[in-house]
Amino acid sequence: MSPLKPTSKEEEYFVREEAIKLRKLAKRVQEEMAEDEKKKLRELHYMRCPKCGMKLSTVLVNRVEVDKCFSCGGIYLDDGELEKISGRGTEFFKKMGEVFKLD
Repeated sequence: MSPLKPTSKEEEYFVREEAIKLRKLAKRVQEEMAEDEKKKLRELHYMRCPKCGMKLSTVLVNRVEVDKCFSCGGIYLDDGELEKISGRGTEFFKKMGEVFKLD
């Protein structure tokens, strides 16, 4: 007898549950951090590429300012910028983003 393969809905459920756990953990760590430690981290990481650590530059894409790393070529978007650049409403991304919900 072969093992049962999980359905995509089951996989979605477990991914969503894991995202919720990670979000709660990150929130708890941030709340426990001292304010001066948060300030130091902000100074270290602000406008730095998360992939290679080089300085990010702001460039205009479809009249939206996005962060670009000219060292590794990465492009990083703030909340809501993907919707503005793509011209799609939030409903399209809302359904897709339920798995990664941050609230």
